[in-house]
Amino acid sequence: MASLDVLVTTTGPDVPLPRYSHPGDAGADIITRVDVDLGPGERATVPTGLAIALPDGYAAFVHPRSGLAARHGITVVNAPGTVDAGYRGEIQVTLLNTDATEPVSLKAGDRIAQLVIQRVEKAAFVQVEKLPGSHRGEGGFGSTGVRDV
Repeated sequence: MASLDVLVTTTGPDVPLPRYSHPGDAGADIITRVDVDLGPGERATVPTGLAIALPDGYAAFVHPRSGLAARHGITVVNAPGTVDAGYRGEIQVTLLNTDATEPVSLKAGDRIAQLVIQRVEKAAFVQVEKLPGSHRGEGGFGSTGVRDV
C-alpha cells in the first residue's frame, strides 16, 4: 500500500506509470518512450514520457537498473539524477554505455531506470570560523586504509 500520493502525467496513453516490480522494492521502474542506440562509450538523454508533482519536502532520484548495468554496462551518467519537488517537466534520463566494444539498442517501452522517492531535509547553512573536530578529520579519497592487493 502506497504511503505517499505522487501525481503523474504522461505524454500519451501508451506510457506506463512508474511501477514497483516486487513488494518491498525501493525503486519504481521507468521506461524509455523512444528507441535509442548507444555505441561503446556513447551517451544519450532519453525521454520517459512522465512528469510528476511531488509534495514539498520530497525529491525523486533516478537510479540505474542493476540488470542493465550488469548485462550491458548501461548506467545513468549523473546517478542518481535528482527530480526536485518543484519540477513539472518530462523526466529524462541520461544513459551511458560503459562497454568498450559492444553497442546497446533499447526499444520504446524498455525499462531504463528506477525512480526512488525520498523525503529530503532543508538545511540552514551556518558559516563559522572553524568546524568542530571529528574522528575522520579531513581525510578523503581512499583515506580509510584501502591497500593495493
